[in-house]
Amino acid sequence: MEEKLVSSTGDNLIDDLRRIEVFADLSQEQLDWLVQHLQRMHFQAGEIMGQEGEPLDHLIVILEGEIRIQRGSGSDEILFNGYAGEVTGLLPYSRLTHYGGTSRAVIPTRVAALHRRDFPQMLERIPLLGQRLVSIMADRIRETTRTETQRDKMMALGKLSAGLAHELNNPAAAAQRATASLRETLETVRDASIRLSRHVLTTEQRETILLFERKAGLAPTLSTDPLAQSDREERITTWLEARHVPDVWKIAPAIADTCVEIPKLEDLASQIGDEVLGDALTRIASLLTIARLIGEIEISTKRISDLVQAIKQYSYMDQAAMKEVDLHQGIENTLIILHHQLKGGVKVVREYDQSLPRICAFGGELNQIWTNLMSNAIEAMHGKGELRVRTAKELDRVLVEIGDNGPGIPSEVLPHIYEPFYTTKEVGEGTGLGLDTVSRIIRNHHGEIRVTSHPGDTRFQVYLPVTQPKVTASSMMEEADDAANLFTSGPDTKSIA
Repeated sequence: MEEKLVSSTGDNLIDDLRRIEVFADLSQEQLDWLVQHLQRMHFQAGEIMGQEGEPLDHLIVILEGEIRIQRGSGSDEILFNGYAGEVTGLLPYSRLTHYGGTSRAVIPTRVAALHRRDFPQMLERIPLLGQRLVSIMADRIRETTRTETQRDKMMALGKLSAGLAHELNNPAAAAQRATASLRETLETVRDASIRLSRHVLTTEQRETILLFERKAGLAPTLSTDPLAQSDREERITTWLEARHVPDVWKIAPAIADTCVEIPKLEDLASQIGDEVLGDALTRIASLLTIARLIGEIEISTKRISDLVQAIKQYSYMDQAAMKEVDLHQGIENTLIILHHQLKGGVKVVREYDQSLPRICAFGGELNQIWTNLMSNAIEAMHGKGELRVRTAKELDRVLVEIGDNGPGIPSEVLPHIYEPFYTTKEVGEGTGLGLDTVSRIIRNHHGEIRVTSHPGDTRFQVYLPVTQPKVTASSMMEEADDAANLFTSGPDTKSIA
């Protein structure tokens, strides 16, 4: 931060400090010491106080005005808004070294800054102030963690939502197209039926047409290669054209999809005559098309239903939080949710232990684990490779192993992968909370996670107990102490000033 000293008497600064809660009850001697060591600065609206990446060396007391810190060049992401009466910047015991974003004065702003070299003496002379500043730091880490966790969840939700929207759109669009074609084909059936009714037909001829319709509709659709399908359609087209049947281009494909061959068409023509043949085949082909369209709609709506069911089971939205969970079902639902990421070239290899017991767990949280680990594996392989999922029973625990054949995790990165906010991705691509969240959920389930990584073989192994231990008051207190220690002794890696 560029030092911009402005004239201000010690008495005025003492008055300013007394109006701030952190300093309000300090003794005159303590305030005098602060006044002697604080540097007073003034910034105009919009003026930069510190650039992203610059060293952060001062504790900042906002005497008047407002400070805003934004990350990235031209970014709208606000990391911090500070107002008059707040203490920010570098705090005692913090591991911050640089600005995490560009700091600007929003309006004309006065601040007082204490250099880090004066921290030891300040803590010795004013121990109460040290405690209060540590409390401020803990609150800030807690708020930053909450904000970043929410941001990480929203980013993950955005990715899942985009993929699900695509997955749902495909069958929905297919059903919509089939419905539109169905409406048009129904009109064709109606017109053909009207024309067919104008012909003078015997009871036997009408029964022949109806029987032909029924057999053709029940005939299985031929699944052959495109060349054989084209040859069959060409033969039927030639036969229809020889009898001057209209709209051959509509009739031939529908007939060619079934087991109806030329001899059966010859038999139909011989019984009803060529004059009736065109209208009869138009009606028959339309009915066959309607049956095919109904099948397409059934497939599309079933795909939508399966996706909705997978989402429902994935989130456990209508079930109790802690319950017996089928791990294989959770993994499969996760694979369905992530299908949009898999279909670009990822092969899923399953090696399931079918004797795996159900385990007592928070199902929705376990699915967060599988989602994070699988997404990371897919991204590591750049969307092309082999995703391996293995399960096994080991004594009173179950194992879920998720591996990939990507480039592996560099040895210098491996020790840090579970640290909060640690990420190797570009700014805006990740918050570094994915594996931290995974680790936290596994700890909450009294489980364990291990990782081994070499080029072409990375494996995350999640061990979970089949039954959860009973929660006692002492264990709850221990977990609460662990959570508190995260804020007071954990790495303070986010630069907020």
